[in-house]
Amino acid sequence: MRTTARRAAQVVCVLTTASLLAACGAGKERPSEGGSAVGVTDTTIKVGAHFPLTGPAAPGYSEIPSGHQALYEYVNDHGGIHGRKIEMVVKDDAYNPTNTSAVTNDMILQDEIFAMVAGLGTPTHRAVVQRLNDDGIPDLFVSSGSLQWGDDPSSSPMTFGWQPDYEIEGKIIGQYVKENMPDAKVGLFLQDDDFGEDGEKGARQFLDDQIVDVQKYTPGGSTDFAPQMSSFKSKGVDIVLGFNTPSFTALSQIAAQGVGFKSKWFYSNVGSDPSLVGGLLASMTKGKIPAEQGVKLMDGMLTTEYLGGVDAPDDEWVKLWQKVWDEYSKKGSDKLTNYRIYGMSQAWTFVQALQANGKDLTRESIVKTIEEEGASFEGPGLAPFRYSGDSHMGISGTSVVEIKNGASEPLTPVLVTDIGDAPIEEDDSAASDAPPSSGLPE
Repeated sequence: MRTTARRAAQVVCVLTTASLLAACGAGKERPSEGGSAVGVTDTTIKVGAHFPLTGPAAPGYSEIPSGHQALYEYVNDHGGIHGRKIEMVVKDDAYNPTNTSAVTNDMILQDEIFAMVAGLGTPTHRAVVQRLNDDGIPDLFVSSGSLQWGDDPSSSPMTFGWQPDYEIEGKIIGQYVKENMPDAKVGLFLQDDDFGEDGEKGARQFLDDQIVDVQKYTPGGSTDFAPQMSSFKSKGVDIVLGFNTPSFTALSQIAAQGVGFKSKWFYSNVGSDPSLVGGLLASMTKGKIPAEQGVKLMDGMLTTEYLGGVDAPDDEWVKLWQKVWDEYSKKGSDKLTNYRIYGMSQAWTFVQALQANGKDLTRESIVKTIEEEGASFEGPGLAPFRYSGDSHMGISGTSVVEIKNGASEPLTPVLVTDIGDAPIEEDDSAASDAPPSSGLPE
Protein backbone atom coordinates (compact mmCIF):
# COMPACT_ATOMS: atom_id res chain seq x y z
CA MET A 1 0.00 0.00 0.00
CA ARG A 2 2.43 2.55 -1.25
CA THR A 3 1.33 6.16 -1.41
CA THR A 4 2.66 9.26 -3.12
CA ALA A 5 2.37 13.03 -3.46
CA ARG A 6 -0.93 14.19 -4.99
CA ARG A 7 -1.12 14.99 -8.73
CA ALA A 8 -2.80 18.44 -9.67
CA ALA A 9 -22.59 -3.35 -15.84
CA GLN A 10 -24.49 -5.78 -16.59
CA VAL A 11 -27.13 -7.43 -14.29
CA VAL A 12 -29.83 -10.00 -14.83
CA CYS A 13 -32.67 -7.55 -14.27
CA VAL A 14 -32.92 -3.81 -13.84
CA LEU A 15 -32.91 -3.60 -10.08
CA THR A 16 -30.75 -1.74 -7.61
CA THR A 17 -28.99 -3.89 -5.06
CA ALA A 18 -31.34 -2.55 -2.42
CA SER A 19 -34.24 -3.93 -4.48
CA LEU A 20 -32.41 -7.22 -4.87
CA LEU A 21 -31.99 -7.40 -1.12
CA ALA A 22 -35.71 -7.08 -0.61
CA ALA A 23 -36.58 -9.42 -3.46
CA CYS A 24 -34.20 -12.15 -2.34
CA GLY A 25 -34.80 -11.83 1.38
CA ALA A 26 -31.13 -11.07 2.03
CA GLY A 27 -30.21 -8.09 4.16
CA LYS A 28 -33.40 -8.32 6.19
CA GLU A 29 -32.93 -6.10 9.22
CA ARG A 30 -32.76 -8.01 12.49
CA PRO A 31 -33.72 -5.55 15.21
CA SER A 32 -32.03 -5.45 18.58
CA GLU A 33 -34.02 -5.54 21.78
CA GLY A 34 -34.36 -1.77 21.65
CA GLY A 35 -35.87 -1.86 18.16
CA SER A 36 -32.91 -0.39 16.27
CA ALA A 37 -30.55 -2.20 13.89
CA VAL A 38 -28.20 -4.72 15.46
CA GLY A 39 -25.01 -2.93 16.54
CA VAL A 40 -26.71 0.49 16.56
CA THR A 41 -28.01 2.41 19.57
CA ASP A 42 -28.97 6.03 20.01
CA THR A 43 -25.35 6.78 20.94
CA THR A 44 -23.13 4.14 19.29
CA ILE A 45 -22.42 2.21 16.08
CA LYS A 46 -20.41 -0.99 16.51
CA VAL A 47 -18.44 -2.35 13.55
CA GLY A 48 -15.95 -5.19 13.23
CA ALA A 49 -12.88 -6.10 11.21
CA HIS A 50 -10.51 -9.05 10.80
CA PHE A 51 -6.81 -8.37 10.31
CA PRO A 52 -3.54 -10.33 10.52
CA LEU A 53 -2.26 -8.86 13.77
CA THR A 54 0.17 -11.77 14.00
CA GLY A 55 1.76 -14.16 11.52
CA PRO A 56 3.63 -13.68 8.23
CA ALA A 57 1.21 -11.08 6.83
CA ALA A 58 1.27 -8.92 9.97
CA PRO A 59 4.08 -6.57 8.87
CA GLY A 60 2.34 -3.47 7.57
CA TYR A 61 -1.19 -4.91 7.51
CA SER A 62 -1.41 -5.01 11.32
CA GLU A 63 -1.04 -1.22 11.30
CA ILE A 64 -4.19 -0.56 9.25
CA PRO A 65 -6.76 -0.91 12.07
CA SER A 66 -4.87 1.57 14.24
CA GLY A 67 -5.46 4.13 11.48
CA HIS A 68 -9.18 3.38 11.55
CA GLN A 69 -9.37 3.64 15.31
CA ALA A 70 -7.46 6.91 15.44
CA LEU A 71 -9.81 8.57 12.93
CA TYR A 72 -12.92 7.20 14.64
CA GLU A 73 -11.75 8.60 17.98
CA TYR A 74 -11.10 11.95 16.31
CA VAL A 75 -14.62 11.92 14.82
CA ASN A 76 -16.13 10.79 18.13
CA ASP A 77 -14.46 13.63 19.99
CA HIS A 78 -15.94 16.06 17.46
CA GLY A 79 -19.53 15.01 18.04
CA GLY A 80 -19.66 11.66 16.29
CA ILE A 81 -22.07 10.94 13.42
CA HIS A 82 -25.65 12.08 13.96
CA GLY A 83 -25.04 11.85 17.69
CA ARG A 84 -23.48 8.38 17.58
CA LYS A 85 -19.89 7.35 18.30
CA ILE A 86 -18.17 4.63 16.30
CA GLU A 87 -16.84 1.58 18.13
CA MET A 88 -14.54 -0.80 16.24
CA VAL A 89 -13.91 -4.42 17.23
CA VAL A 90 -10.70 -5.77 15.67
CA LYS A 91 -9.84 -9.48 15.78
CA ASP A 92 -6.71 -11.32 14.68
CA ASP A 93 -7.06 -13.98 12.00
CA ALA A 94 -3.31 -14.35 11.33
CA TYR A 95 -4.15 -14.37 7.58
CA ASN A 96 -5.64 -17.85 7.96
CA PRO A 97 -9.12 -18.37 6.42
CA THR A 98 -10.13 -20.86 9.12
CA ASN A 99 -9.36 -18.26 11.76
CA THR A 100 -11.22 -15.62 9.74
CA SER A 101 -14.38 -17.72 9.84
CA ALA A 102 -14.04 -18.19 13.60
CA VAL A 103 -13.45 -14.55 14.50
CA THR A 104 -16.19 -13.39 12.13
CA ASN A 105 -18.61 -15.77 13.80
CA ASP A 106 -17.63 -14.26 17.17
CA MET A 107 -18.17 -10.72 15.91
CA ILE A 108 -21.61 -11.60 14.52
CA LEU A 109 -22.92 -13.63 17.45
CA GLN A 110 -21.08 -12.26 20.47
CA ASP A 111 -20.13 -8.69 19.60
CA GLU A 112 -23.26 -8.18 17.46
CA ILE A 113 -21.63 -5.84 14.98
CA PHE A 114 -23.67 -3.62 12.67
CA ALA A 115 -21.24 -4.11 9.78
CA MET A 116 -17.91 -5.57 8.80
CA VAL A 117 -15.61 -2.73 7.73
CA ALA A 118 -12.25 -3.20 5.99
CA GLY A 119 -11.77 -6.93 6.59
CA LEU A 120 -8.38 -7.74 5.06
CA GLY A 121 -7.20 -10.30 2.57
CA THR A 122 -8.31 -12.11 -0.57
CA PRO A 123 -8.14 -15.74 0.68
CA THR A 124 -9.24 -14.78 4.18
CA HIS A 125 -12.23 -12.62 3.33
CA ARG A 126 -13.42 -15.09 0.72
CA ALA A 127 -14.04 -17.47 3.62
CA VAL A 128 -16.66 -15.16 5.17
CA VAL A 129 -18.19 -13.10 2.37
CA GLN A 130 -21.05 -15.54 1.80
CA ARG A 131 -21.85 -15.71 5.51
CA LEU A 132 -21.99 -11.94 5.78
CA ASN A 133 -24.27 -11.65 2.77
CA ASP A 134 -26.52 -14.52 3.85
CA ASP A 135 -26.95 -12.83 7.23
CA GLY A 136 -27.61 -9.43 5.63
CA ILE A 137 -24.61 -7.79 7.30
CA PRO A 138 -23.03 -4.85 5.43
CA ASP A 139 -19.56 -5.90 4.29
CA LEU A 140 -17.97 -2.57 3.52
CA PHE A 141 -14.69 -1.50 1.92
CA VAL A 142 -12.83 -4.82 1.92
CA SER A 143 -9.05 -4.41 2.24
CA SER A 144 -8.26 -6.30 -0.94
CA GLY A 145 -8.50 -5.57 -4.65
CA SER A 146 -10.17 -8.83 -5.67
CA LEU A 147 -12.93 -8.49 -8.25
CA GLN A 148 -15.27 -10.64 -6.17
CA TRP A 149 -16.02 -7.77 -3.77
CA GLY A 150 -17.73 -5.58 -6.32
CA ASP A 151 -18.19 -6.81 -9.87
CA ASP A 152 -21.44 -8.73 -9.23
CA PRO A 153 -23.69 -7.07 -6.62
CA SER A 154 -26.48 -9.49 -7.46
CA SER A 155 -24.50 -12.33 -5.83
CA SER A 156 -22.93 -10.32 -2.96
CA PRO A 157 -25.32 -7.39 -2.43
CA MET A 158 -23.90 -6.37 0.94
CA THR A 159 -20.22 -6.31 -0.09
CA PHE A 160 -18.24 -3.31 -1.40
CA GLY A 161 -14.62 -3.02 -2.48
CA TRP A 162 -12.57 0.09 -1.71
CA GLN A 163 -9.09 0.15 -3.26
CA PRO A 164 -8.40 -0.21 -7.00
CA ASP A 165 -9.05 -3.79 -8.03
CA TYR A 166 -6.15 -5.89 -9.25
CA GLU A 167 -7.46 -6.19 -12.81
CA ILE A 168 -7.48 -2.45 -13.45
CA GLU A 169 -4.10 -2.13 -11.74
CA GLY A 170 -2.81 -4.86 -14.04
CA LYS A 171 -4.22 -3.01 -17.06
CA ILE A 172 -2.52 0.25 -16.08
CA ILE A 173 0.77 -1.57 -15.42
CA GLY A 174 0.47 -3.48 -18.69
CA GLN A 175 -0.20 -0.37 -20.75
CA TYR A 176 2.76 1.46 -19.19
CA VAL A 177 5.17 -1.39 -19.92
CA LYS A 178 3.81 -1.82 -23.46
CA GLU A 179 4.27 1.87 -24.22
CA ASN A 180 7.67 2.27 -22.56
CA MET A 181 9.30 -1.18 -22.91
CA PRO A 182 7.72 -2.62 -26.07
CA ASP A 183 10.56 -5.07 -26.71
CA ALA A 184 11.06 -6.26 -23.13
CA LYS A 185 10.65 -9.89 -22.13
CA VAL A 186 8.17 -9.89 -19.26
CA GLY A 187 7.99 -12.30 -16.33
CA LEU A 188 5.06 -12.53 -13.89
CA PHE A 189 5.57 -13.30 -10.18
CA LEU A 190 2.10 -14.02 -8.82
CA GLN A 191 0.36 -14.94 -5.59
CA ASP A 192 -1.58 -18.06 -6.51
CA ASP A 193 -5.10 -16.78 -5.87
CA ASP A 194 -7.43 -14.02 -7.10
CA PHE A 195 -4.73 -11.43 -6.41
CA GLY A 196 -2.33 -12.88 -8.96
CA GLU A 197 -5.04 -14.11 -11.32
CA ASP A 198 -6.77 -10.73 -11.60
CA GLY A 199 -3.47 -8.86 -11.98
CA GLU A 200 -2.37 -11.23 -14.73
CA LYS A 201 -5.71 -10.84 -16.49
CA GLY A 202 -5.30 -7.07 -16.64
CA ALA A 203 -1.64 -7.13 -17.68
CA ARG A 204 -2.23 -9.64 -20.49
CA GLN A 205 -4.60 -7.23 -22.22
CA PHE A 206 -1.47 -5.33 -23.25
CA LEU A 207 1.44 -7.74 -22.76
CA ASP A 208 0.25 -11.17 -23.84
CA ASP A 209 2.83 -11.36 -26.62
CA GLN A 210 5.66 -10.12 -24.34
CA ILE A 211 5.13 -12.46 -21.37
CA VAL A 212 7.69 -15.26 -21.52
CA ASP A 213 7.45 -16.77 -18.01
CA VAL A 214 4.91 -17.01 -15.17
CA GLN A 215 5.96 -18.07 -11.67
CA LYS A 216 3.61 -18.41 -8.70
CA TYR A 217 3.76 -18.89 -4.93
CA THR A 218 1.26 -19.98 -2.31
CA PRO A 219 0.95 -17.97 0.93
CA GLY A 220 2.03 -20.27 3.73
CA GLY A 221 4.03 -22.46 1.34
CA SER A 222 7.74 -22.53 0.56
CA THR A 223 9.64 -19.27 0.98
CA ASP A 224 12.57 -20.37 -1.18
CA PHE A 225 12.08 -18.62 -4.49
CA ALA A 226 15.44 -19.49 -6.03
CA PRO A 227 13.75 -21.82 -8.57
CA GLN A 228 11.38 -19.07 -9.72
CA MET A 229 14.17 -16.50 -10.03
CA SER A 230 16.38 -19.01 -11.84
CA SER A 231 13.56 -19.60 -14.32
CA PHE A 232 13.27 -15.86 -14.99
CA LYS A 233 17.03 -15.70 -15.48
CA SER A 234 17.06 -18.61 -17.92
CA LYS A 235 14.26 -17.04 -19.98
CA GLY A 236 16.12 -13.73 -20.26
CA VAL A 237 13.37 -11.77 -18.48
CA ASP A 238 13.95 -8.01 -18.64
CA ILE A 239 11.16 -6.90 -16.26
CA VAL A 240 9.21 -8.77 -13.59
CA LEU A 241 5.67 -7.74 -12.69
CA GLY A 242 5.00 -8.77 -9.10
CA PHE A 243 1.49 -9.16 -7.68
CA ASN A 244 2.46 -10.10 -4.16
CA THR A 245 2.41 -8.94 -0.53
CA PRO A 246 5.39 -7.12 1.12
CA SER A 247 6.96 -10.21 2.69
CA PHE A 248 7.14 -11.85 -0.73
CA THR A 249 8.60 -8.71 -2.30
CA ALA A 250 11.46 -9.02 0.17
CA LEU A 251 11.79 -12.77 -0.40
CA SER A 252 11.85 -12.34 -4.17
CA GLN A 253 14.64 -9.78 -3.88
CA ILE A 254 16.69 -12.05 -1.62
CA ALA A 255 16.23 -14.96 -4.04
CA ALA A 256 17.08 -12.83 -7.08
CA GLN A 257 20.33 -11.71 -5.45
CA GLY A 258 21.11 -15.30 -4.51
CA VAL A 259 20.93 -16.61 -8.09
CA GLY A 260 22.39 -13.49 -9.72
CA PHE A 261 19.19 -12.50 -11.50
CA LYS A 262 19.05 -8.82 -12.45
CA SER A 263 16.07 -7.13 -14.07
CA LYS A 264 13.66 -4.22 -13.82
CA TRP A 265 10.89 -4.74 -11.24
CA PHE A 266 7.31 -3.45 -11.25
CA TYR A 267 5.47 -4.38 -8.05
CA SER A 268 1.77 -3.96 -7.36
CA ASN A 269 0.93 -1.20 -4.92
CA VAL A 270 0.17 -3.88 -2.31
CA GLY A 271 3.76 -5.05 -1.98
CA SER A 272 5.91 -2.02 -2.70
CA ASP A 273 6.30 0.08 0.47
CA PRO A 274 10.08 0.79 0.58
CA SER A 275 10.31 1.35 4.33
CA LEU A 276 8.47 -1.86 5.16
CA VAL A 277 10.27 -3.96 2.55
CA GLY A 278 13.63 -2.55 3.72
CA GLY A 279 12.85 -3.60 7.29
CA LEU A 280 11.76 -7.05 6.15
CA LEU A 281 14.96 -7.50 4.16
CA ALA A 282 16.99 -6.65 7.26
CA SER A 283 15.10 -9.06 9.50
CA MET A 284 14.98 -11.91 6.95
CA THR A 285 18.73 -11.71 6.28
CA LYS A 286 19.57 -11.19 9.96
CA GLY A 287 21.12 -7.82 9.17
CA LYS A 288 23.18 -8.92 6.17
CA ILE A 289 21.06 -6.46 4.20
CA PRO A 290 20.63 -3.46 6.55
CA ALA A 291 17.25 -1.71 6.44
CA GLU A 292 18.77 1.37 4.81
CA GLN A 293 20.35 -0.78 2.11
CA GLY A 294 17.02 -2.57 1.66
CA VAL A 295 15.27 0.74 1.03
CA LYS A 296 18.03 1.66 -1.41
CA LEU A 297 17.52 -1.69 -3.15
CA MET A 298 14.03 -0.50 -4.09
CA ASP A 299 15.44 2.46 -6.04
CA GLY A 300 14.35 2.36 -9.66
CA MET A 301 11.48 -0.04 -9.04
CA LEU A 302 8.08 0.89 -10.43
CA THR A 303 4.71 0.70 -8.69
CA THR A 304 1.27 2.30 -8.64
CA GLU A 305 -0.22 4.81 -6.22
CA TYR A 306 -3.70 6.09 -5.38
CA LEU A 307 -3.28 7.97 -2.07
CA GLY A 308 -0.99 10.67 -0.73
CA GLY A 309 1.42 9.34 1.90
CA VAL A 310 4.26 9.91 4.32
CA ASP A 311 6.71 10.81 1.55
CA ALA A 312 4.58 13.93 0.94
CA PRO A 313 4.49 15.65 4.37
CA ASP A 314 3.31 18.94 2.86
CA ASP A 315 0.20 17.33 1.35
CA GLU A 316 -2.84 18.75 3.16
CA TRP A 317 -4.38 15.31 3.63
CA VAL A 318 -1.15 13.97 5.10
CA LYS A 319 -1.06 16.93 7.46
CA LEU A 320 -4.53 15.97 8.69
CA TRP A 321 -3.55 12.31 9.10
CA GLN A 322 -0.43 13.36 11.02
CA LYS A 323 -2.48 15.59 13.31
CA VAL A 324 -4.98 12.83 14.00
CA TRP A 325 -2.25 10.25 14.59
CA ASP A 326 -0.31 12.53 16.94
CA GLU A 327 -3.43 13.09 19.04
CA TYR A 328 -5.08 9.67 18.97
CA SER A 329 -2.45 6.97 18.44
CA LYS A 330 -2.49 4.32 21.13
CA LYS A 331 1.29 4.09 21.25
CA GLY A 332 3.00 7.43 21.22
CA SER A 333 6.27 5.93 19.99
CA ASP A 334 4.74 4.54 16.81
CA LYS A 335 5.07 6.63 13.66
CA LEU A 336 2.49 7.48 11.05
CA THR A 337 2.93 5.00 8.19
CA ASN A 338 1.38 4.50 4.78
CA TYR A 339 -0.60 1.57 6.17
CA ARG A 340 -2.09 3.78 8.88
CA ILE A 341 -2.91 6.37 6.22
CA TYR A 342 -4.65 3.62 4.25
CA GLY A 343 -6.73 2.84 7.34
CA MET A 344 -7.61 6.48 7.98
CA SER A 345 -8.60 6.92 4.34
CA GLN A 346 -10.92 3.90 4.48
CA ALA A 347 -12.38 5.18 7.74
CA TRP A 348 -12.97 8.57 6.12
CA THR A 349 -15.09 6.86 3.42
CA PHE A 350 -17.10 4.98 6.06
CA VAL A 351 -17.75 8.21 7.98
CA GLN A 352 -18.87 9.86 4.73
CA ALA A 353 -21.33 7.02 4.15
CA LEU A 354 -22.74 7.31 7.67
CA GLN A 355 -23.16 11.06 7.32
CA ALA A 356 -24.86 10.72 3.94
CA ASN A 357 -27.17 8.03 5.31
CA GLY A 358 -28.68 10.30 7.95
CA LYS A 359 -29.78 9.45 11.48
CA ASP A 360 -32.18 6.64 10.46
CA LEU A 361 -29.50 3.98 10.04
CA THR A 362 -30.26 0.40 9.00
CA ARG A 363 -28.24 -2.25 7.25
CA GLU A 364 -30.26 -1.83 4.07
CA SER A 365 -30.06 1.96 4.18
CA ILE A 366 -26.25 2.09 4.37
CA VAL A 367 -26.01 -0.16 1.27
CA LYS A 368 -28.49 2.05 -0.60
CA THR A 369 -26.63 5.21 0.44
CA ILE A 370 -23.28 3.98 -0.88
CA GLU A 371 -24.88 2.83 -4.14
CA GLU A 372 -26.66 6.13 -4.71
CA GLU A 373 -24.10 8.62 -3.39
CA GLY A 374 -20.77 6.81 -3.11
CA ALA A 375 -19.53 7.67 -6.60
CA SER A 376 -19.57 11.34 -5.61
CA PHE A 377 -17.68 10.93 -2.33
CA GLU A 378 -14.65 13.21 -2.22
CA GLY A 379 -11.59 12.43 -0.17
CA PRO A 380 -7.90 11.57 -0.29
CA GLY A 381 -8.14 9.10 -3.17
CA LEU A 382 -6.66 10.25 -6.47
CA ALA A 383 -9.37 8.63 -8.61
CA PRO A 384 -13.19 8.44 -8.31
CA PHE A 385 -15.13 5.56 -6.78
CA ARG A 386 -17.31 3.41 -9.08
CA TYR A 387 -20.18 2.73 -6.69
CA SER A 388 -23.68 2.25 -8.10
CA GLY A 389 -26.49 -0.27 -8.04
CA ASP A 390 -24.67 -2.23 -10.76
CA SER A 391 -21.14 -1.96 -9.37
CA HIS A 392 -19.65 -2.13 -5.89
CA MET A 393 -16.11 -1.61 -7.17
CA GLY A 394 -13.88 0.87 -5.37
CA ILE A 395 -11.35 3.46 -6.53
CA SER A 396 -11.13 3.50 -10.32
CA GLY A 397 -7.46 4.17 -11.00
CA THR A 398 -3.88 4.92 -10.04
CA SER A 399 -0.80 6.72 -11.23
CA VAL A 400 2.47 4.99 -12.11
CA VAL A 401 5.50 6.05 -10.05
CA GLU A 402 9.18 5.24 -9.70
CA ILE A 403 10.71 4.72 -6.26
CA LYS A 404 13.76 6.86 -5.51
CA ASN A 405 15.37 7.18 -2.09
CA GLY A 406 12.30 5.73 -0.40
CA ALA A 407 9.95 8.24 -2.03
CA SER A 408 7.92 8.24 -5.23
CA GLU A 409 8.26 10.22 -8.42
CA PRO A 410 5.13 10.25 -10.63
CA LEU A 411 5.65 8.97 -14.14
CA THR A 412 2.05 9.34 -15.33
CA PRO A 413 -1.03 11.40 -14.52
CA VAL A 414 -3.87 9.69 -12.64
CA LEU A 415 -5.15 6.95 -14.96
CA VAL A 416 -8.66 5.54 -14.54
CA THR A 417 -10.41 2.59 -16.12
CA ASP A 418 -12.78 -0.26 -15.33
CA ILE A 419 -12.66 -4.02 -15.70
CA GLY A 420 -12.87 -5.67 -19.10
CA ASP A 421 -12.03 -3.66 -22.21
CA ALA A 422 -12.89 -0.24 -20.73
CA PRO A 423 -10.38 2.34 -21.98
CA ILE A 424 -7.67 3.85 -19.78
CA GLU A 425 -8.05 7.60 -19.51
CA GLU A 426 -6.56 10.49 -17.55
CA ASP A 427 -8.87 11.71 -14.77
CA ASP A 428 -7.97 13.46 -11.53
CA SER A 429 -11.49 14.76 -10.90
CA ALA A 430 -11.68 13.01 -7.52
CA ALA A 431 -8.46 14.50 -6.24
CA SER A 432 -9.46 16.95 -3.53
CA ASP A 433 -6.44 19.15 -2.81
CA ALA A 434 -7.32 19.53 0.86
CA PRO A 435 -9.77 18.14 3.41
CA PRO A 436 -12.59 20.36 4.72
CA SER A 437 -11.39 22.98 7.20
CA SER A 438 -13.21 21.14 9.98
CA GLY A 439 -11.11 18.06 9.36
CA LEU A 440 -14.32 16.05 9.00
CA PRO A 441 -16.23 14.81 5.94
CA GLU A 442 -18.99 17.16 4.83
